[in-house]
Amino acid sequence: MKIIQIALLSILITTAAITTPSASAEDCQLSACVDVYTQDGKIIIEGRKGGTTAVTPAPAKPTIKAIPKKVAPKKIAPPPVKKAVAPPKPKVTKKAAPKISTPTPQPPVTQSASLNDRLIKALPTAGIAYQPEYEPLVDVPVFMWTDLPTSFMTQVKIVGEIVDVALRPSFTWSFGDGTFLSTTDVGAPFPDGKIKHTYSNSGTYLITLISTWNGTYTHNAQTRAITGTVKTTSIVTITVVTSPTRFKN
Repeated sequence: MKIIQIALLSILITTAAITTPSASAEDCQLSACVDVYTQDGKIIIEGRKGGTTAVTPAPAKPTIKAIPKKVAPKKIAPPPVKKAVAPPKPKVTKKAAPKISTPTPQPPVTQSASLNDRLIKALPTAGIAYQPEYEPLVDVPVFMWTDLPTSFMTQVKIVGEIVDVALRPSFTWSFGDGTFLSTTDVGAPFPDGKIKHTYSNSGTYLITLISTWNGTYTHNAQTRAITGTVKTTSIVTITVVTSPTRFKN
């Protein structure tokens, strides 16, 4: 009994594996198949749409074919008894009547036609700014921000279909002294900025901002997640100094 069940299960799995690709191909025949994913730091939008186009060949011109007619045999009069022999009649050849042959109509030929397209969208890169801009001081907060938008939306037309793409960035800040901050806020200058850092020692530091883009795309009122993420890196140098010491009498 177990052997029979295993055999039936393997047959069902094989049948499903064979029928799945044809079903997806039929879906692309009825409506466009769209896929959005990331590659090499860019958004790739691919569309595929299959259809049929009927092509009917032009009717061929009728051909006229001449068929020769058999020539009547020459008649020889019987030898007269008393009369002189009559000369033979001239051979008469009639013109062959033309015969019109009509070609057999051929059924229309159906050829498959498909549309394929591929679009590439580049995402904006981040710039870094900080305040105070000139020689920030030790133990004084430094406000930082980026000029990236909080969302990136675009609408594209591919193989005759409209696709809406929406992405949002998240950020990871590295302040160069071993401290990090993860946020979805783009930051702002003083006094509204929420991204700030205080350096304890003077020196030159590398501020690194990693922007990670995730998003969705909508096609035919169905929203799906974009496969993969896009990460961009921005770096800026900051020099922190100590404040001068003043003594009062």
